[in-house]
Amino acid sequence: MTDQEKKDYLSGSDDLIESENETKTELANRIAEQSRKMANTYQHFEDGLLRVVRWFSTFLDRVLFNNKYGKLVALVLAVLMYVVVNFNSMTSVYTSSLRSTRSLENVAVTAKYNNDTFELSGLPESVDIYVTGDAANVVNAITSGGTVVADLEGLTEGSHEVRLSGEGFGDNVKVVVDPTVVNVTLKKKTTQQFDLSWDFINRDKMEAVYSVGTPVFDYTKVNVRASRDTLSSIAFVKALIDVGGMTDDFEQDARLIAYDSTGSPVRADIVPDTVHVSVPVTSPNKTVAIEVQVSGEVPDGKAIAAITTDQQTVTIYGADTVLSGIEKVVVTLNASTITKDSTILRPIVLPAGVNSSNINQITMNVTLGDEVSRVIENVPINYRNNIHNYKASQPENKTTTSVTVYGTKENVDQIKVEDINVYVDMKDALPGLQEFQLLVDQPVNRLVRYSLSESTYELNVLGETNAESDDGSGTNSNDG
Repeated sequence: MTDQEKKDYLSGSDDLIESENETKTELANRIAEQSRKMANTYQHFEDGLLRVVRWFSTFLDRVLFNNKYGKLVALVLAVLMYVVVNFNSMTSVYTSSLRSTRSLENVAVTAKYNNDTFELSGLPESVDIYVTGDAANVVNAITSGGTVVADLEGLTEGSHEVRLSGEGFGDNVKVVVDPTVVNVTLKKKTTQQFDLSWDFINRDKMEAVYSVGTPVFDYTKVNVRASRDTLSSIAFVKALIDVGGMTDDFEQDARLIAYDSTGSPVRADIVPDTVHVSVPVTSPNKTVAIEVQVSGEVPDGKAIAAITTDQQTVTIYGADTVLSGIEKVVVTLNASTITKDSTILRPIVLPAGVNSSNINQITMNVTLGDEVSRVIENVPINYRNNIHNYKASQPENKTTTSVTVYGTKENVDQIKVEDINVYVDMKDALPGLQEFQLLVDQPVNRLVRYSLSESTYELNVLGETNAESDDGSGTNSNDG
């Protein structure tokens, strides 16, 4: 570096230092100026505050030591002292605004009385209650499982007005019962003996192929304890035997229930309240024929030529007493719905008392043919239901009629006079000359149908003097 360069460098450094010193001096002056402003502001604030204090102090002196405002000052001081002394009470009043009331419906009512001696009536099974208290206590009370109690201890036979009260809801809530007071009656109990009968329950849960026999009880009489009025209303006592799911002989302790004449349960003490019973379970069955019963007429001049079925017999299940009176089951067929040869599926109609069958339906093949007619003469007219053993005669000695048979030619040609039963029903007959409706039994399978040429038949009905003689000249007696 040359001497001249050294001089220029030193000269530049001095200028830089001088510039920095000026900046620092300016900054210091600003800080000092700001400090003076803050000091002045604080001083003004302090002076203002002192003026307010001095004004307030002067105001208090004027008020407190001025007779004109003495009463007002005394009132203010009294209010302040009242607030301080009664702070807790005021807090309690505020807290009371947070109290809650909840209702609880259908709360069970229990009674305290001598159940062995008295029968109680008139006491409601449940009531409504209202619980009041702090919100948290009310919530705890309604979930506590409390009850409503009627205290009847010490009361004698007769009618009484008793108060209901809540128990078990806690001491921190108020419980109001609706109704609060009820009228009840206490009656002395007595004992009466009843014969035992039974009912089977849950039969829908027992397979239909099974039947229950007559149950055998350890004893057949039970003692029932209740008031005389209640005992007089009892019509029977039944053992309820549960047969649900049973497939074989079984034993159980059946519950005993008393009933009135309408079949409604009666509240009474049954001693003992169960009975041991043995019940036989069987599966009686019988195989019977299936009969097709045809109704209506085939349209369009056609007739049923033949009906064949895939099953001719069915096995039915039920009680022996029911099965013994059944010789067939029925399948119905409406001919008016058939217009051509058809294969038809039809359900089996089970007789009353039959629980089930091994098949529920059959398939029928129905064949049609052209309908023809044929008149059969000299069909005898029979009497039916001559329950008074009247003697009857026909004024014109007419004892037969003609019948027109309709069906396919093959079926019509097979009908003979002996196959047709024409009759009059004498169930409502009275002595004297009178007209009866002429009736004919239609064949069950309806492959043919009969039509009478006349609808009425005149008879002269006599009294019972010759009950053992013929019912009418030239006619047949038939009570079938």
